[in-house]
Amino acid sequence: MTTIASNLQAMRAAIHEAAHAAGREDTNITLLAVSKNFPAEAVRSAYHAGQHFFAENYLQEALDKMSALHDLPLEWHFIGPIQSNKTRAIAENFPWVHSVDRLKVAERLSAQRPEHLPALQVCLQVNISDEDTKSGVSIAEAPLVAAQIARLPRLKLRGLMAVPAPTDDIHTQRGAFATLRELLQNLNQQGLQLDTLSMGMSQDFAAAIMEGATMIRIGTAIFGNRTYS
Repeated sequence: MTTIASNLQAMRAAIHEAAHAAGREDTNITLLAVSKNFPAEAVRSAYHAGQHFFAENYLQEALDKMSALHDLPLEWHFIGPIQSNKTRAIAENFPWVHSVDRLKVAERLSAQRPEHLPALQVCLQVNISDEDTKSGVSIAEAPLVAAQIARLPRLKLRGLMAVPAPTDDIHTQRGAFATLRELLQNLNQQGLQLDTLSMGMSQDFAAAIMEGATMIRIGTAIFGNRTYS
């Protein structure tokens, strides 16, 4: 068994354990393999180990991998920062975008989503820990921005995404994720129909699952440590 395959097996077992502890079914949790900075062949190895859902942070890197792996039935999710000049290519090539952090970006994605494709599934990114270095709307801004995005054509607002401040304390982790869950519940009480909480990464996915994550974004625990040039 390859390292990626064994890592995926271990991750699926960990997801099952965390879901069981939370009284949830692991079938309600989608594992996104975050393949940024890893080559297309690593993605291919993960696919052959049963992984079909992948997430990328950088547009050109993602497009190169899509081209190299066009023979595989993969589902690609965009999770990185979105520059205005990149929205057309994102709208044309991805079925999911998790990192919509302002109305202007949503409007461009809506206008540039090709008519022949299904509606683009999107999440609103929330700066849940109120960090100056993080993208995302504030908790206070989220209701208005979410309502505006939900009215746009060619988009389907599915839920919320967050990257909380890193910590090893599980109680702090759970507190941040609980805040996002409660925000989604409040938005639904105001008339939205959201079903997605994109939260949790390699170091905090268990806490995210305990607080209701429906999609977790795992890179290091599957592919190993990244090396940056």
